[in-house]
Amino acid sequence: MKKLERDLGLGAVFAISVGAMIGSGIFILPALALEIAGPAVILAYLLAGLLVVPAALSKSEMATAMPEAGGTYLYIERGMGPVLGTIAGVGTWFSLSFKSALALVGGVPYLVLLFDLPVKPVALGLAAFLVLVNLLGAKQTGRLQVVIVSVMLVALGWFVAGSAGGVEQANYQNFFVGGWEGLLAATGLVFVSYAGVTKVASVAEEVEDPGRNIPIGILGSLAFTTLLYVGIVAVMVGVTEAGAVAGSATPVAVAADATLGQWGVYAVIAAAILALVSTANAGILSSSRYPFAMSRDRLAPPTFAEIHEKFGTPTTAITLTGAVVLVLIAFVPILEIAKLASAFQILVFVLINLAVVAFRHGSTEYEPEFHSPLYPWMQAFGVVSGVVLLTQMGMVPLLGALVITLGSIAWYVVYARPRIRREGAATDVIRRRLGRDVLTETEDIVAEAGDGDYEVLVALTRYATADRERSLLALAADLVRPYDGRVVVVRFEEVPDQAPLDHAAEVQSPADVSFEEQTDALAAEFDVDVEYGEIVSHDTKRAMVNFAEHRDVDLVVAEHERLRLRSRLLGDPIDWFVRHAHCDALLVENRGYDDPQNVVLEGDGGPYDPATVAVANTIAGETGGHVTLQFPVSDGQPDQRRETIEAYQEELAGLLSAPVRAPFPRTDGGDETLDAGVADLVIRTGTRNRIRGGRDRHTPTAADCTEVTVYPHESRQPGLVRRLVERVVF
Repeated sequence: MKKLERDLGLGAVFAISVGAMIGSGIFILPALALEIAGPAVILAYLLAGLLVVPAALSKSEMATAMPEAGGTYLYIERGMGPVLGTIAGVGTWFSLSFKSALALVGGVPYLVLLFDLPVKPVALGLAAFLVLVNLLGAKQTGRLQVVIVSVMLVALGWFVAGSAGGVEQANYQNFFVGGWEGLLAATGLVFVSYAGVTKVASVAEEVEDPGRNIPIGILGSLAFTTLLYVGIVAVMVGVTEAGAVAGSATPVAVAADATLGQWGVYAVIAAAILALVSTANAGILSSSRYPFAMSRDRLAPPTFAEIHEKFGTPTTAITLTGAVVLVLIAFVPILEIAKLASAFQILVFVLINLAVVAFRHGSTEYEPEFHSPLYPWMQAFGVVSGVVLLTQMGMVPLLGALVITLGSIAWYVVYARPRIRREGAATDVIRRRLGRDVLTETEDIVAEAGDGDYEVLVALTRYATADRERSLLALAADLVRPYDGRVVVVRFEEVPDQAPLDHAAEVQSPADVSFEEQTDALAAEFDVDVEYGEIVSHDTKRAMVNFAEHRDVDLVVAEHERLRLRSRLLGDPIDWFVRHAHCDALLVENRGYDDPQNVVLEGDGGPYDPATVAVANTIAGETGGHVTLQFPVSDGQPDQRRETIEAYQEELAGLLSAPVRAPFPRTDGGDETLDAGVADLVIRTGTRNRIRGGRDRHTPTAADCTEVTVYPHESRQPGLVRRLVERVVF
């Protein structure tokens, strides 16, 4: 695969970064911001510059660790995963294209002050010329940028120096006319003025000595541009009467005319045209690298990664970007769309700050030459301030960003997901953190010491045979024996609603005596304290719940009830029972129970539930067997996920008192069955399956053994958000 040549020095880096910022931010937006905040627009520019610092530091750090084409997309994709990487790549590509088009359309009105020219045709011509320049090579682009920025800065310097003497204090009265809300709204509007500060990272693969030149170029250009913006806007407000600049299509020219006369206007016009052309040029240069980088990562078609044999540039990516800019200029109201791009740019900066945290705490190889100071407080400030600014952008920009986000997700699902096998550093960080939290919970539950008050209710129905009763009691005995607890065996009889209940339960029938004698015999066999009884009711599931709560048992063991017609019409009694039980419940697919040696703890794609682990550990410890950890791992999963899950299983094994056998993976990630004879007992959790949608239906496997589904009480269950996160990252 061909690589781009490193031929952009520090001067070109500084020029690209400054040129990407000084454009619409100073020649167009001040007039709009003045209408919102009044003279406080000066502070809005200063505040916006300060709020960009965290993202600039974060991006400088990541650029020195990964000096490759792609910039924002690359860092977010590697740090946050391919889904957010796709969103960042597509969204930033569009937002930069929007800003390039805005710069050209906004620059032409300055030219119209000199010549009677149509705005759109001139803007289209300039756009076509800049696309051609970018096709010829980055070196030519960098050299052109240096010339443009140099001339532009001289003109703007003359404007500030020559106009400073004409500043009148009266023009700063009613400084906070828009209040704090107006200040924040104006800050959000002009935020896009600084978006170009990190554009140079998208051409990092073409920068000489990136470890030095990128941080200096980004941070130096940000400091320089912030001071320049504040100085220009302060002069602009100070030399004009209130309302003279607000709403103007050429605000800097209006200010120059008030202090420097006609020649000053000519100088400002030249600077404006050069600045806006420079912004468009830098935008086309950097935005074209996003489809180029996404193509190399298989998130976009391979044609975008092709480099021209002669010019050494990604011609297809540049051509597509240029076409988008031309279409925007010709058919779209650019100023409104630019607001959408600004909102999305803020969101991208938030993701940039989060990506640094993901890299530093993840297991991905990450060795930057430059490290962001004040980590992680600087990144936290960037995230919080970005969210605050987003709330000030209004509904239309937020909805526009949402459309771009949903479109990017759709592209990822349809095109990219079948072609890639990667995950971001943040996914691994979250997975490891969740694993540690669950292990802590598991350790607490496994280490719990019971006392004689520990009770397990074995709920029997009329469908239970003597052999199945024995299996349930044997299972319950293994669960209470370590705690020196008690098994309460109750047979629940259900009669039709119209039939009277027999309250003479204390007059024992021969069948009752047989049941009592059988229970006594089993209690002696299993060496546990057993109580027995019988309850007649119109609704078995309600009777079980009421008895368990009244008796305050710690666990209920029952068989899966076969669904009758009434149950199918009125709802699954299993669902109702586990929702209303005041304690943990074990529902058993009963195929017999006789000192199981291989207790398989079956994973469902998330961390093992602590209560379920405790059940498996207790049973294996009492029977002298071992626990086998099973976890779904598909063949297409990233190696990083496998390694993290294996480490999690090793730590879990260290917490258990029962021996743990090396896990055998489920290789297709689905609900495949266990081979007959492999397991003696299968234990799974029934709670998390609800995330998949619908009720939790028990589906027996083909394993010729008893299967136990553990339903932890709601007090032991993780919240919905955590369960969803577990489902995504594990």
